[in-house]
Amino acid sequence: MDVSQRIRALARERGAVILAHNYQRPEVQDIADFVGDSLGLSREAARTSANVIVFCGVHFMAETAAILSPDKTVLLPDLGAGCSLADTITAEDVRRWKAEHPGAVVVSYVNTSADVKAESDYCCTSGNAVEVVNAIPRSQEILFLPDFFLGAYVRRVTGRKNIRVWMGECHVHAGITPESLDSQRRAHPGAELLIHPECGCSTNVVEAISAGAVAAEGAHMLSTEGMMRRPAESDAAAFIVATETGILHRLRLIHPSKEFIPASAEAECSFMKLTTLPKLLHSLETMTHRITVPEDVASRARLAIERMISIGGSQDRPLELSAAR
Repeated sequence: MDVSQRIRALARERGAVILAHNYQRPEVQDIADFVGDSLGLSREAARTSANVIVFCGVHFMAETAAILSPDKTVLLPDLGAGCSLADTITAEDVRRWKAEHPGAVVVSYVNTSADVKAESDYCCTSGNAVEVVNAIPRSQEILFLPDFFLGAYVRRVTGRKNIRVWMGECHVHAGITPESLDSQRRAHPGAELLIHPECGCSTNVVEAISAGAVAAEGAHMLSTEGMMRRPAESDAAAFIVATETGILHRLRLIHPSKEFIPASAEAECSFMKLTTLPKLLHSLETMTHRITVPEDVASRARLAIERMISIGGSQDRPLELSAAR
């Protein structure tokens, strides 16, 4: 029995569901029951009847799953799987910032720790950030964190001058720049540009397009499932994909006749690649590493998430793989 078979057998024995973020290694995506974005996976975890959730992603994602599924066991195969964007702000930073701007509403990107979510009034994804901000009275000052590029985009699109933006960014930002996009578009004329707005590493591209620094023609801002559907809907033979490179695996599997080009081959999250099949197997064997969130923190963080969900936004569900296995 190879490692993949051992993982599947042990997952059945443990009553576990395996979730994999789109930017995981190909072999980890292939073994998962569901593949998708962080919030979508956490919501899928809350819907499942499984007692154990193995989250192949990064730490804040496992925390979010634990917040939305408090009665389930949430495991993260590698405790070192962090997030450079989430690490740019702490709960204490938020408390100091709020003290400097009494009465301001805090909107935090879902790519934040549970402690930061607990200090927030609303969470948002990149896909619904504009909608969340527009649901707040225009006279209300807003503290937007932690992604500077996403905040700048939201401020420009909404036309609001009273949005203060935290100066945080994802380390993968450096891999996707307007210059790299221009280079790829020149090298591949006729290729469509697909931008995943719910990935921190492409928010600078979204902001650049809104500012006019990158041509909007032929560019599509899509959720993960939208990106998966677009090649079948388009006559284009090639697509430049502006997000973390891990998503190329699934796109190539679903659309083998199409060509997918990374906006930058350097747009790879080292944290996302920490999870391996041996680590996933070890996690199931030893039931480690369990991620928990103190109830006082979880209840406040849950409120910020639920406020976001009540507003709406993208409802695309993660891709279910087990039925095809």
